[in-house]
Amino acid sequence: MSALTIESIETNGTELVCRVDATAGLDRFISPIPFRATYDRPIDDVPDGVAVIPVLAQVLPVAWAQGATVETPVVDARFADSVAAVRTSLCEMHDFLEGGRLVAGQRESYEPIDRGGSGLLFTGGVDSMASYVRHREENPTLISLRGWTITPDESDDEKWDSLRSRVSRFADDRDLDAAFVESNMLRFLDHPMLLAHYKRHVDGAWYSSVGHGLGLTGLCAPLAYASGMSDLYVAATHWQGIDLAWGSHPSIDDNVAWSGTDCHHDGYELTRQERLDRIATYVDETDEDLNLQTCNERMDGNCSTCEKCYRTAIGLRLAGLDPTDHGYRFADENYTAVRRGFENGRWVLGTDERHMWADIRNRVRETTARSPAERAFFDWLRSVDLDELVADATPPLSHRWLRAGARVTPTPVYRRLYPLWREASSVGRKLTSVR
Repeated sequence: MSALTIESIETNGTELVCRVDATAGLDRFISPIPFRATYDRPIDDVPDGVAVIPVLAQVLPVAWAQGATVETPVVDARFADSVAAVRTSLCEMHDFLEGGRLVAGQRESYEPIDRGGSGLLFTGGVDSMASYVRHREENPTLISLRGWTITPDESDDEKWDSLRSRVSRFADDRDLDAAFVESNMLRFLDHPMLLAHYKRHVDGAWYSSVGHGLGLTGLCAPLAYASGMSDLYVAATHWQGIDLAWGSHPSIDDNVAWSGTDCHHDGYELTRQERLDRIATYVDETDEDLNLQTCNERMDGNCSTCEKCYRTAIGLRLAGLDPTDHGYRFADENYTAVRRGFENGRWVLGTDERHMWADIRNRVRETTARSPAERAFFDWLRSVDLDELVADATPPLSHRWLRAGARVTPTPVYRRLYPLWREASSVGRKLTSVR
């Protein structure tokens, strides 16, 4: 049977390095480089059974896709028990997953020295800001991650610096701690090859549709253990009633746990507009200068012209706030630009964005327009068929050929062709996805 084996677990100051051996059948999904994660505080005292969680959280879903076994010399017993429920949930969500086993040489339990704190994965967008508002009395540590939407590449250094600076200011102004984690998780996983094999089974990409709930929470395990976090919150993207196969879900995140820490999928009972309502109440009562950061195009502010910026600005208006006071340039004449963006096919929207605009439309039906331009847009949105605005998710034929070829290419040959495949995949993602 195919297997992934954790060969070594090394912690040195703030850095974690794990080496993994993959047998035939799984080696094409794991690159030859070691898994690495860097934290902004020492993790030397984190036991190996917890330190191994970040790499296990990345490779377990890959193994489950192949019905394979993952072997590790040691693992936190609570985490090992928790991932059984995560595996069941993901296998029910994605019928192409076959399941598999986690086999540990030792299962150990640990008691962190300090406990009682909490952490929140935080970007400053609508979802994580709403979770901050809900849990602000806990003074949660705000945790920002680099390795997924912000890659480890030098080309993303400026984005990462902007995010760090913005989150640090937000935390300092509220006397909170901020924590920053960097990882090569989507270089360590051969994400283009995972796409080549499984893109046809999922609505988005591998990590968004399958891996990121377990992957991101698990990445935080050494940080949470070293910092005494009893609770780790992951803001929900979707809400009750949205039936999408997505890698972060209550049935996944709520089951992830390790010694000293429980993870929570937060805010799933609230729609995106209801989260904006919570933020609006917080603004009115506490923080009139609060800015949100949601842009698809930049990290040092909002462009105010992409679909997500417009969607957020209109949501803020519907929540009773002026978008221009909270990070967005928006006036009545922008309603025409929004409508044209849909009708001219400027934006490539997925099913999840369709649900978000339906959520806005539900609020529009309850709202009296304040101007002729707003009234015209509300009338259009009430009557438009949102299903017609969702783009065909089928990738171009050339990219399907590339993926089909990658699936049958011998791994040594594929390794030599990887740079070309990665470049082609990058072009495809830019053309077909705004997630």
